[in-house]
Amino acid sequence: MVTLKMLKPYYIKNEKNFVRIILAYQYFSVIIQNKVYQFIPVESNEIRVNRRTEKIENIDAVFAFQNGKEIVNVPMVKLITLPEFLEQIHDIARPYYFSAQNEIEAEEREDYTAIIAELERQNVLRLIDKALDERDEETFKIMATVLKDMDQQ
Repeated sequence: MVTLKMLKPYYIKNEKNFVRIILAYQYFSVIIQNKVYQFIPVESNEIRVNRRTEKIENIDAVFAFQNGKEIVNVPMVKLITLPEFLEQIHDIARPYYFSAQNEIEAEEREDYTAIIAELERQNVLRLIDKALDERDEETFKIMATVLKDMDQQ
C-alpha cells in the first residue's frame, strides 16, 4: 500500500492551458510497506494539470522512488487514487486555475463598480451644491430625485 508522506513542488510553471508542477529530490516522498521512499527524477518529474478542467493530464507518467538501493516505480494512476495526493496537487495548482482567476477578476470588477457608483454619487452631490449656489430650483429637484434613486438601489 502506498501512502503520501510529503509533496512539495520544486517549481511551478504556469502555461497557457496547463500548470506544470515540477518535482525534485527531497520534495516528494511516499511510504510503502512502512518504508520511506524518496522521489528520484529518473522517469517522470512533473505533474501536468489542466487549468480549465482542473484534472491531471499526464496520467501515464511513472514516478521512481528510492530507499537505499531499492527503487520502486509508482504510476500516476496509482497516485491519483490517494485522496491526500489529489488534495495537495489541487491546493498547489488552485491559484493557477482559470476559475480562480475569474473569481479574482469578478471581485476586482465589483470593486471598480463600487468605486464608480461612489464617484457618480459625489458628482450628483456637487451638482446639487451647484444648483443651490445658482438658486436653480429645477436642477436641484432633478438632482435630489437622482440622489434619492441612487440611495434606494
